[in-house]
Amino acid sequence: MNENKLPWRLGSFLPNLTFCWRCLTIGLLTLPLIPSVGAVFIAISLIFTWLNDYRLIVRLPLNWGFALLSLLFIISVGFAFNQTEALLGLFNFLPFFLVFAGFSSLIQKPSQLRYVSWIVVIASIPVVLLGWGQMFWGWTTPIHWQSICGWKIVPGGNPPGRMASVFMYANTLASYLIMVFILGLGLWLENYQRWRNLLSFPIRDQAKIKICIRYIIILSAIAIANLLTLILTNSRNAWAIALIVCLVYAIYQGWQLLVAGVVGISAAISIAAFAPTSIAEVFRQIVPSFFWARLNDQLYPERPLALMRTTQWDFAINLTWQRPLTGWGLRNFTQLYQNQMDVWLGHPHNLFLMLSAETGLPATLLFCGLFATIAITSIKSLRTTTLSSAYKSILFSYILFLISLALFNTVDVSIFDFRVNVFSWVLLSCLTGISFRYKDMSKLQ
Repeated sequence: MNENKLPWRLGSFLPNLTFCWRCLTIGLLTLPLIPSVGAVFIAISLIFTWLNDYRLIVRLPLNWGFALLSLLFIISVGFAFNQTEALLGLFNFLPFFLVFAGFSSLIQKPSQLRYVSWIVVIASIPVVLLGWGQMFWGWTTPIHWQSICGWKIVPGGNPPGRMASVFMYANTLASYLIMVFILGLGLWLENYQRWRNLLSFPIRDQAKIKICIRYIIILSAIAIANLLTLILTNSRNAWAIALIVCLVYAIYQGWQLLVAGVVGISAAISIAAFAPTSIAEVFRQIVPSFFWARLNDQLYPERPLALMRTTQWDFAINLTWQRPLTGWGLRNFTQLYQNQMDVWLGHPHNLFLMLSAETGLPATLLFCGLFATIAITSIKSLRTTTLSSAYKSILFSYILFLISLALFNTVDVSIFDFRVNVFSWVLLSCLTGISFRYKDMSKLQ
């Protein structure tokens, strides 16, 4: 099979699961723009995957861990401050545990990781274009389109001045773009390494070289567009994660000049934002205020105390200490915070503090333990595998996605957007399917 072909041949690995792969492909491609259609195709793929592989799925110890976590979440409903809200909150987790368990069994070869990466990257192109139209040309969505797709483009962004594109809020778009940016860089590195390898052969295959160059150009353009779009979301945590991602990739590849460049840029922005005024003023002549003023909150001065993250985190910690075992129920932070602060807030901008306050410490520790298990096993797989360097770049990008997802959720919560949540769990299932199904990574080639 030609490794350079794009995602539509996904089913060629598994003839008995071709239908599932095609449905998953269509679902992921359409999910950003038409969530209802994407959800239907993904649900069909999931159902048939479970029917085909349920014996394997129920035997995986990690899935038993998520089953126990589901039970703890359900038990917490009985102790909730508002049981109706807690019951609704289960739908942000339990269906996605099924997605994770099902698609983990569907992923059997590392080349499948590449195909899913291509799907995610390709699906982001219209999202980026619509975002630029929103910010620079005042685009909005017709009323009939809103009723069909379930999203609305607000001219000028949401909040004003911050790009949100097809998502409800700028931070949500930022979490989506971080995912796309990481996987896109993984694909770029894979094709760059393949191109370098092809050049080292005594007899060069010019056709394959041209294909690699073509992909490198396409992926470079997409990566630059995603990075510029990410900047326009004005999300501080997304900016920080993007810099960390570039730094980690540079270290992983041994590109010392790029490492120095990323460190220098990060240091200059940090000094301009947080150094004493006499020193900061020097760097502020170089660093645009768009960056340093956003980092130190001078861009949005006089924010109410109730909207500060530290206030929200302190409140969530206090809720945890009051009910450390059972919590106050999923989705109950909002009502409790509003009763205390007279401000509506959807979440405390930290997933782990939110879970500890709403479901208790045992459930939160189990949740963190499960993801730590995925991360550790994946890193071990990367170190022990005999895969080619190109495939290692793809696997590494998924590991980096998992780490960035954890980092993003320490200062925000990404689960409340359906599309971001679906993409996140599908990508996690891809990583898990490779790392856990084949612990002897030599079988993967």
